[in-house]
Amino acid sequence: MTVSEIFSTMDYGPAPESAAEALAWLVDGGDRFGHFIGGSFTAPGDGFESRNPATGEVLATLSQASTEDVDAAVAAARKAQGKWARLSSHERAKYLYALARLIQKHARLFAVLETLDNGKPIRESRDIDIPLVHRHFYYHAGLAQLMETELPGHEPLGVCGQIIPWNFPLLMLAWKVAPALAAGNTVVLKPAEYTSLTALLFADICREAGLPKGVVNIVTGDGVVGEMIVNHPGIDKIAFTGSTEVGRRIREATAGSGKALTLELGGKSPYIVFEDSDIDSAVEGLVDAIWFNQGQVCCAGSRLLVQEGIAERFYDKLRARMDGLRLGDPLDKCIDVGAVVDPLQLERITAMVAEAGPEGTVYHARCPLPDQGCFYPPTLITGLSPAARLMQEEIFGPVLVGCTFRTPDEAVQLANNTRYGLAASVWTENINLALDIAPKLVAGVVWINATNLFDAAAGFGGMRESGFGREGGWEGIHAYLKPARASKPLKPVLPEAKPEEPEIADPLDRTAKLYIGGKQARPDGGYSRPVFGPRGRLLGHMGLGSRKDIRNAVETARKASGWGKTTGHLRAQILYFIAENLSARRDEFADRLRSLTGQHGKTAQAEVDAAIARLFTYAAWADKYDGAVHSVPIRGVALAMHEPVGVIGALCADDAPLLGLVSVMAPAIAMGNTCVLIPSEPYPLAATDFYQVLDTSDLPGGVVNIVTGSHAELAPPLAGHLDVDAIWSFSSSELSAVIEKAAAGNLKRSWVNNARTRDWMTDEGEGREFLRAATEVQNIWIPYGE
Repeated sequence: MTVSEIFSTMDYGPAPESAAEALAWLVDGGDRFGHFIGGSFTAPGDGFESRNPATGEVLATLSQASTEDVDAAVAAARKAQGKWARLSSHERAKYLYALARLIQKHARLFAVLETLDNGKPIRESRDIDIPLVHRHFYYHAGLAQLMETELPGHEPLGVCGQIIPWNFPLLMLAWKVAPALAAGNTVVLKPAEYTSLTALLFADICREAGLPKGVVNIVTGDGVVGEMIVNHPGIDKIAFTGSTEVGRRIREATAGSGKALTLELGGKSPYIVFEDSDIDSAVEGLVDAIWFNQGQVCCAGSRLLVQEGIAERFYDKLRARMDGLRLGDPLDKCIDVGAVVDPLQLERITAMVAEAGPEGTVYHARCPLPDQGCFYPPTLITGLSPAARLMQEEIFGPVLVGCTFRTPDEAVQLANNTRYGLAASVWTENINLALDIAPKLVAGVVWINATNLFDAAAGFGGMRESGFGREGGWEGIHAYLKPARASKPLKPVLPEAKPEEPEIADPLDRTAKLYIGGKQARPDGGYSRPVFGPRGRLLGHMGLGSRKDIRNAVETARKASGWGKTTGHLRAQILYFIAENLSARRDEFADRLRSLTGQHGKTAQAEVDAAIARLFTYAAWADKYDGAVHSVPIRGVALAMHEPVGVIGALCADDAPLLGLVSVMAPAIAMGNTCVLIPSEPYPLAATDFYQVLDTSDLPGGVVNIVTGSHAELAPPLAGHLDVDAIWSFSSSELSAVIEKAAAGNLKRSWVNNARTRDWMTDEGEGREFLRAATEVQNIWIPYGE
């Protein structure tokens, strides 16, 4: 094409980026790579080829890690962890700063290698991925520097196993390695099989930065290597980004192991366009939302919801914009859409689009495809029903599905009509409408008049089956820390056995029922168990709750979700009222505890007083556990909002019958959640007395539900219930494995004690740890200005 022809047509001419330096780095490595263990590369072993998806060219041969390789990497990480954790915050900060500087110095090499290995356009890897990578290391260098003063009383988890996907290979590495190292952990990281090269280049950078040997270890291979890391007994925490299906298997595999777990999984994110929006801006934003990185983005705006009044005009503009997209060599700086990562992924995308069938209208962008490589045209599918598979399932390719809505309420219903909850975009010129809609969306991140905004200062993560945990920001660093306190194995607390000649109870029996929906209810099964005191006196009977009682309690708790929309001030007043009414019956409850447990009178009174004080604590927190305004590099703000989790199921401590129940109930309802509580199994009557206090304290029915019975029998249906959003267990029965495995069904958040003690009378029984467990952080990005 001549210069005059270019000026006549205004077509983009080729602007290829040289791959010479990246290819030279591969040649220097012999085009064969081993693993990075203990500060050095191992000899290359049998393995697999890494190919350029745009050309099919073999870039290098990588080693498939064996069990011995993983063992060696974990051993190196364990050996280095203690010394690394004992470094001062400043010393760790200097290493992270050095990594950030070196990544910045080698930015173009990283960008080109990423594009060669992954197939994404060089403009994206150069201008988005790599700048975000060194931004994460800079940011976490700062967090490391501040950790000793700002996060006292915390310590690192230990050795972290990290498994990352192929869509953002180096960025996902940064998201996981940077906070882990800042907190004092060491890591064993497995990059994706398709895209391991930039992780190995990062290993080179670690050596250049003088990072102590064993702090970062990288093993390559397929999913089998990931399974080895997940199941390795020497790993203390698993961080995984990938598909929901694999995330569920990891939750099941780690159940009961005591390993900390964060999961950032799939999504089917809504892109909501209201009729008052700037249509041209919304179209351009949609290009970035779905065709960025070929649609291989977990938070891609792959589900278009457009208001009926502008739907046809919007679709026409979108199709015209699609036709102008440029596909081709990802190293060409004029290319908009690059190659899909692998032929297998291309086949999957093609097969899923073919399923659209007669229901949907499929439009492929009218842009030429290269003769070779894994390319798929930008695609729009309209006319699908909200329940269609392509509207519900993640395609993970350059495919957009769309439908229409009429009202804002319908938009929210359609947006939330999915099992995922990762991200959402809202387009409207009405800021009041935007700020009304955003908190109603079940999504960890909401962008207003924008899309795909990321920064190390703002936590990223999902809800529902998009996983749990946050990466980035102050909220993300907690995923790599634990409270620094000693604990002991928790011994089971058993009910008092029936004596041969029990002391006769008061003939005027006060029946202890279940408490569901603000009303006393007999157990559905019709069975009760006698409760004896330590001196053999029959104190009453405990209703034996069943699966159906759990179902009824969860249903009632879900119907009471309006509690989360009340003000913090109102919730505080009710908590104060509960404390007031409990205080009025202080002596009565102390007598009940003494008769149940045989405690000394002063000890029993101390537990009641602690319960009253705890209610005061969370009444105080109800309107003070504030979110944050993140300092992100845009002309706007990112609001970190604390939202209630939803329905929380909790198995309360056995050894603190009253205080244990109050200590989980109070933070849950203070933050706007509703709850289903299973009280102390051996000493349940303190809880059945307590619901009388709730009845007189203006607490709406259904906010707190109490089901007495066997922890072992009630834990599985409660943990497995698909309408429960989080499950906690402080039971003395060893149920952690059962609960975490059952929680994998809908990937609800779980918090279990792993059969370790907690001192409920001290600050171990209250505080921010409970508040974090009772809230989700939703980041709402709001650009401002013309």
